[in-house]
Amino acid sequence: MSTLIQKYINNKSSTTPIWLMRQAGRYLPEFRSIREKNQDFIQLCLNTKLASEITIQPITRFDFDAAIVFSDILLVPYALGQQVNFKKDYGPVLEKIDFKILNNIKKEDFLKKLNPVYETIKETKSKLCSSEKDTIGFVGAPWTLLLYMLNRKSPKEGNFSVFTKDKNVQDILTKLDQFLKIHIDAQIKNGASIIQIFDSWAGLLPEKDLNYFVYKPIKSLVDFIREKKKISICYPRNINNYKKFVDNVNPDIISIDYNVNPSVIRDTISIPIQGGPDPKILLQNKVIVRNEVTKYLKTFDKKRYIFNLGHGVLPNTNPDMVKYLVEVVRSFNG
Repeated sequence: MSTLIQKYINNKSSTTPIWLMRQAGRYLPEFRSIREKNQDFIQLCLNTKLASEITIQPITRFDFDAAIVFSDILLVPYALGQQVNFKKDYGPVLEKIDFKILNNIKKEDFLKKLNPVYETIKETKSKLCSSEKDTIGFVGAPWTLLLYMLNRKSPKEGNFSVFTKDKNVQDILTKLDQFLKIHIDAQIKNGASIIQIFDSWAGLLPEKDLNYFVYKPIKSLVDFIREKKKISICYPRNINNYKKFVDNVNPDIISIDYNVNPSVIRDTISIPIQGGPDPKILLQNKVIVRNEVTKYLKTFDKKRYIFNLGHGVLPNTNPDMVKYLVEVVRSFNG
C-alpha cells in the first residue's frame, strides 16, 4: 500500500502531509527522561530498543504522517573509524582522521557497527499503527560530513578551516559516496520508504564550489535512491539558489529553510516542496503560529507541499505549541 506522502506527491491525495525535523528530541519530556539515563549520545542512537521508542514518541503524541528514525548523521564517520563524542553545551567533537583505518574499512564491519540503526528502522516500521505512515531514514550529505570530519567540530559562527580540493579531500568524498550508498541501501532494506539528505552546511560554500562539493556528490546519492525506487528529500540549508540546486541534483522533494521567500520557491520550482517556517515561531504565541503556518499553506496551496519547518524543532519548544501547529495544518486540509 502506498504511503500518504507517496500518494500526495503523485497527486492521488489532497491531504497535506506533516512531519517535523527533530520531531523526536529534547523538547519532549518523555525523550528527556530517557536521555538523562543515557548520557552517551552515540550509544543511545545505537540502542535499538530506546531509539525505536524515541522515534515513535512524537507519532504517539501528534500523529505525524511520518516517523524519522532517531539517529545522527555523524554515525557514518563513527562507523568509518573516526572517534565521535558529543560534549554537553558544545556539540560534536571528532578525533583526527586515521587514513589507514579509513582506507581499509570493510563493508561488513561498517554494517555491523550500524546494524542497530537498521534494526531500529525495522522495529519502528513494525510499531507504526498505519501502513500509510512513512518511515524516514537519512544521511548527512558528503559536503557536510566532510566538513565535520576535517574540521572535527561544528562549523557554527564561521568556526571552520577552508580546505582545497586535494587528494585527501577527494579520497574522503569517494569513500563517503561508497559508504553512504551502503548505509542508504541498508536503511531501505529494513523499511525506510524515504531518505532525506541533510546538507546542513551547504550555505557556507561560495557559488564556484557548489558543483564539486554539493551538486555532484548529492546527485550521485539521489540517483542511487531512485534506482532503489524510493523517495529522496534534499535539504541544502541556506543555499542562495534552490532552483539551481534542483536543476542540478533532481531530487524527488526539496526541503527549504526559513531564510528563503516561499513565493519565489513556489514560482521557480516545479517539484514537491517541504518545509520553510522558522522553528522560532513555536516559541511565540498561537496567533503567530497560525499566521505563519497559514501563510505557507496558502502560498503552496496549488503545489505539492509537505508541511515541515525550515529547520529542526528547538529544544525549548513547548509540546503544546507543536500540538497546536498540527491542528492548524489539519484544519486547513478541511
